[in-house]
Amino acid sequence: MATTKEFHDYIVENLQKVGDVATRKMMGEYCVYYQGKLIGDICGNCLYVKPTESVLRLMPDADRAYPYEGSKTLMAVVENVEDTEFMEKLLSAMVKELPEPKKKTKKAKPQKEGKNDLS
Repeated sequence: MATTKEFHDYIVENLQKVGDVATRKMMGEYCVYYQGKLIGDICGNCLYVKPTESVLRLMPDADRAYPYEGSKTLMAVVENVEDTEFMEKLLSAMVKELPEPKKKTKKAKPQKEGKNDLS
């Protein structure tokens, strides 16, 4: 089941109370970014976060599931997204543990033969 726009908006509205949150639509579902780092997914009307050490420590009893068919990462399901104080603690701890996003490099365009040929 694809995530509804209403559920997506509900999650984003609650997470934006914590800080800089953005999503990117991917095949009917959404990747969730906090301070520019990928922290999880919104899939099937559920919020999943990466199982970092802080997530496992702060959410020891959280359900764990694969967010989509073919996923290789068993992620933690967030049930209390409306608890702003908890979400701020969780996301702040997570973002410290996650690697910096990879810088996108521009590919050089191949030159056409004969162009800039001074021979």
